[in-house]
Formats: sequence, C-alpha cells, structure tokens
Amino acid sequence: MSARGITLYLHAHQPWRIRQYSIFDTANNHDYFAGADKQDNKAILDKVSEKSYLPMNRLLKELMNRHDDFKLSLSITGTLIEQLEQYRPDVLETFKDIVSTGKVEIVAETYYHSLAFFYDVDEFTAQVDAHRKKIQSVFGVTPKVFRNTELAYNDSLAQWADKQGYKAILAEGWDPILQWRSANYIYKPIGTDDIRLLLKNYKLSDDLAFRFSNRNWEGWPLTADTYHSWAEASIGEAPLTNLFMDYETFGEHQWDDSGIFDFFEHFVGMWHTTPNNRFYTVSEAAAADDIAGEISMPHTVTWADTERDLTAWLGNSMQHEAMHYLYDLREEVMRSNDIELISDWRKLQTSDNAYYMCTKWFSDGDVHAYFSPYDSPYDAFLYFMNTIRDMRYRLHKYHGTRRLYG
Repeated sequence: MSARGITLYLHAHQPWRIRQYSIFDTANNHDYFAGADKQDNKAILDKVSEKSYLPMNRLLKELMNRHDDFKLSLSITGTLIEQLEQYRPDVLETFKDIVSTGKVEIVAETYYHSLAFFYDVDEFTAQVDAHRKKIQSVFGVTPKVFRNTELAYNDSLAQWADKQGYKAILAEGWDPILQWRSANYIYKPIGTDDIRLLLKNYKLSDDLAFRFSNRNWEGWPLTADTYHSWAEASIGEAPLTNLFMDYETFGEHQWDDSGIFDFFEHFVGMWHTTPNNRFYTVSEAAAADDIAGEISMPHTVTWADTERDLTAWLGNSMQHEAMHYLYDLREEVMRSNDIELISDWRKLQTSDNAYYMCTKWFSDGDVHAYFSPYDSPYDAFLYFMNTIRDMRYRLHKYHGTRRLYG
C-alpha cells in the first residue's frame, strides 16, 4: 500500500473587536477598538493565549521532536499577528519557533479575515498581498497555498488563485457538491490550469472542532483509539484525509479538562504505528497523488453552520446594510491617504463583525452566541454603524460634506 496521509490544517485568528461605541462617541472619539468590558481585545488574547496558543504550540513542538514526519499547516491572520506583536510577543515567538522547524507550512489568506472577495476584488487582492508581506516579514516564508476567509470558496475564487500562482486552494468537502465523490482525493477546480483543490473532511474535522466535549453526542467520550479507527476507515485506499479546523479548537473551544490535548497527542502517536501512514503539509498533500477529477462550485460554499453558505455573515438585512455602507466608503477612504483611517476601515471588514450580527437560532444559535462578545446581534449592529457614522465625519476633512449614509 502506498503512503496515506493526514493533512492537518489549523487556522489562528483574533479580530479587533469593536467596543461599545455609542452615538455620543461619534465625531469625538475615533478609538473604535479600545479594550472595554467583554470587548477587551487584550484580555481575550491573554485568555486564548494561556488556554490554547501556548499549550498547543508547546505540544506541537514536542510531537515534531518525537515524530520525524509529523507536519501541519497553519494560517494566521494579520489581525492576530498585530495583537500578538502589541500584547503578547512571547506567544508570537512560540509560533515563530514551530515554523522555524520547517515542519509547519503557512497558508495565505486575507490580512483582515474579510469577505472582500465578494465586494471588491481589488481590495481583496490588496489584503492578500499585505498578508503575504506580513508573513514574509515575521516568519521569513512565502505561502504557496491559499484559503479564503471561513473557507468561503467558489469557482471564481479558484480561478483568481490560479492566476496568482498558488499551487493549491482549500475548501469545504460538502456532500451536496461532492455527491458520490470523496473529500479524500485531490481535485482540479473548474476553469483552472495549475492549481489543485483540497477538501476538508468535515465529519472527522467537526468531531474534534465542535463535538469532542459534547456529552450529548453519541460519540462521547471520544478516545484516540476510536478516532484512529474512524480515520483509517474514512481514508481507506484514498491518498489522504484533510482535517481542517480552528487553532483555538485546542484549549479554547474544547477546554483542557475535556482531554483534548492528551487525546491529540495519543492520536498522532497511533497514526504513526502504521508504517504507511504519515502527515502532510497542504503543499505536500496537493502533490501526493494524481487529480481524481474536476470540481465545480458556482455558488459559494463555506465551512460554517448547517447550510455551509454565507448566511452566517450575510443572512439578514442588518448584515447586508452594514457591509454595503462599509464597502461604499472604499474610494474615499483610499483617496484620503490617511494610514490610520485606512487601517481602521480595514479592521471593520473583519468578518467577525458581520458574524456578531447574525440572528440565526436553532442548531446554529448556540455557536453564534458563544463567539459573540455582545449581548445581542442588534447591539453589534448598532456599535458597528456608529463607527461608520464616525468614519463619515473623519472623511469630511478630506472630501467635504457628504450625507451620513448613502
């Protein structure tokens, strides 16, 4: 049997959360992201660093030392790097340390974790370029594989990435798209020449990312032995299986007392007990086997919620209105040449801000409530729109009087 690999890809991100920015702040206080109450960015970063980033980076380094071929891929947003540089340079050093082993591949994305591709491709491209330069500056490497925010993917995105020279792109292995096919193979995106498509095995990935500590789940408590048997059964004779999830799965979404770190350590060891089993970086996985076929996703697919579409961010009128007014400012913001104003405007593009306005309930409601630092989606919308109002005032000195909205 030829080698079979697990492609472990972890996504690390923290947004600049908007504080409780009131109408009385507009035209008076331009600090949208100052720490306050549940929106305190430093306090949240400290918590996630201690619970997730530091122990996970420590464990990953130990596993790399123990297993010669243990590798993984990582994407880390510009907004997280900025916060680490400002508040926790010690944690950033641990990320640099694991990347310096040569066993961690960094994946490209937008600097601001934005949905810019669906609003302004020029702005999107500028953010991807900014992210690449930041990764080169901080880690000394250049990404060769691309992932869009929240794995938001469609045919047009793949064609853009192909023209940009990326060797592979990541997406959700969603059953309605795959139909009879398996996510455990390498595919070619329709309308492309040289790029390969790697698809997330969402069942195995979400067993860890969402279900691991759920006592009502029929698979609880999940042991390394059981998960190993599931992975073996899933991959079968295929070349690989792709486990894609948030970095914060380890220690933050699934707490230490759930046993997630011990579980992961034991699973990695068990996977290596079979001689033909290995771990791939995303670039290695993309080159591991022949292309199994062509995949088309004309409509956007993401890795979020039960629908796997953009409705977590663009599912109600508040979200559409907020994004409309935000991107409507681009021309004036860029013409201002005000570096601080441009930076603030781009921080507002972070998809989390739209996510906090989501009014979904039922099966996805608990997930949305868990991630939001606000009491309600309506509060998130109010604070966001107040920042847009203030941006109008700030732009006044560059471009003269203009209506507040529209």
